[in-house]
Amino acid sequence: MAAPPGPLADARLARRTLLGLGLAAGAAPLLTACGGSSTSGADGGEGAVNFLSTQFTPVEERQRFETILSERVKAAPVAYNPVAPGVFASTLTSQADAGNMQISLVGGVHGDLAPHAQRFENLDDLASKLTDRRFPDEIAELGRLGGAGTMYIPWMQASYVLAVHKRALEWLPAGADVQNLTYDQFLTWMRDAQRGNGGKPVLGLPCGPKGLVHRFFQGYLLPSYTGGQITTFRNPDAVTAWQYMKELWALTAPASTNFDNMQEPLARGEVLVAWDHVARLVNAPAASPGDWVMAPAPRGPKGLGYMLIVAGLAIPRGAPELDLAKSVIEALTTPDVQTEVLRRNAFFPVVDAPPATDLPPAIALEAEAVRRQQDADGTIVALPPVGIGARDGEVSQVFLNTFKEICLDGRGVQQVLDAQATQLNTILDEVKVPCWRPDPVGAEQTCRVA
Repeated sequence: MAAPPGPLADARLARRTLLGLGLAAGAAPLLTACGGSSTSGADGGEGAVNFLSTQFTPVEERQRFETILSERVKAAPVAYNPVAPGVFASTLTSQADAGNMQISLVGGVHGDLAPHAQRFENLDDLASKLTDRRFPDEIAELGRLGGAGTMYIPWMQASYVLAVHKRALEWLPAGADVQNLTYDQFLTWMRDAQRGNGGKPVLGLPCGPKGLVHRFFQGYLLPSYTGGQITTFRNPDAVTAWQYMKELWALTAPASTNFDNMQEPLARGEVLVAWDHVARLVNAPAASPGDWVMAPAPRGPKGLGYMLIVAGLAIPRGAPELDLAKSVIEALTTPDVQTEVLRRNAFFPVVDAPPATDLPPAIALEAEAVRRQQDADGTIVALPPVGIGARDGEVSQVFLNTFKEICLDGRGVQQVLDAQATQLNTILDEVKVPCWRPDPVGAEQTCRVA
C-alpha cells in the first residue's frame, strides 16, 4: 500500500487538493474483457506503444478514448487494449516472468498496479519533468506504491455521488440540505418520499450482477459509521451501520437487484434518487439537466466516508518502446487532454487544469457534486482493496453476501458479520497484504478483521 503508516485520522486526506476539477475515473467494473488485439488502429509493431489497461472497457468509452489517443497523442501510434483486471494481472505477470515483455504502457487503478511494483520502471525522471502538472501530493504519494521511487504517474480519478431528480426534493425533510445530508436525514427523506409517491420507493441502488453497490458498503456506509472498512467489519458500529442498511433497503426499489447502473432507471423515471459511480450516472440528466441535482453522499457518526479511485500509468520493465511510452504519458497528463477525457468520458483530471467552461451540463453537475464532497468537513477517504489482485472479486463478494443475508434474507446482523468476517479473514490471511485506507496502514502488518 502506498500510504504511509499512521492512525485512522491520517486517512482524512487534504480535501481541496484531491479532485481538482471534480472526480475522475478509474473505476472500471469487472466487465468482460476485450481481446488483446489493437483497438485503436495501431498494429502494435515497432514504433507503436502497446497500451494494456483496465480502464474504458465499455465499447463507447473505449471508442471515445481511442479518438482522443489518435487526435491528441502525436509521439507514436497507440494500440489500446482494455481488459478485465484478472487478464491485466496475468498478462503482465506472464510476460515479466518469461522475460518477454511486449507491453510498453499499462494503465489501471491503484489496486491494479500495486501488486506489480517490482515489475515497473522507476519513473522519478519523468515525474520530475512533469512537476508543472501539480499532481496533488497525496495522489503522487500513492504512485510510489509504498517505496521511495515513482512507480506510476497519476492518470485520472473517480468517485461516486447521488443523482436526484428535482421532483424528489419536495419530500426533503424541513431544514435539510440535499448537499449536506446525514444518513438519518436521508432515511427520513426516502421514507417520506415513498409515502408521498403513493407507496412506491423513489430510491434505487446498483445491486445488479454488474452493479457496484459493494463500493457503497466499502467506501461510504461503513467508513461513515465505523471509521474503517476491514478492521472494523464486525464491531458494534458496523452492527449499527447494517441495521441502518436494513431500514434503507426497505425503502429501496426492489428492482434494484436488476440494476447494473443507475443512469437508465433514473432516465426512464423508475427511480428519482440513486447512488452510483459518476460514469454510470452521467447519462441520466443528459436530456434535461435543469431537472436534476447531483449531491455528495450523506455523512454518518464518524464523518463523510467516500471512495477515491485513482488510476495511474506505469511502464513495465523491459518495455520495448520505453521512451515513446514516456511521451504518451506526457501527452495524457497535459491539462487539455485531461479535460478532453472529462468532456468525453466523464472521468476527471488529476492535474492542475483551469476549470472547463464548456463541459456538458450533466458532467458539470457531477463535477460540482464531487467538489462539494471532497471539500466537506470531516471526510474519511476510502480506497478500493489494494494489493489483493484477482482476489478483489472474492472480497467484494463478502460484502455482497453480507448485504444479501442481512437485507434480503433477514438474518441477524451480528451473526452474519461474524460469519462473513471469518470468510474475509481467510482471504486476507492468504494474500497477506497491509490494510488500505481508511483502515490504519502498517507496512509490516497483515490486514485482518479485528
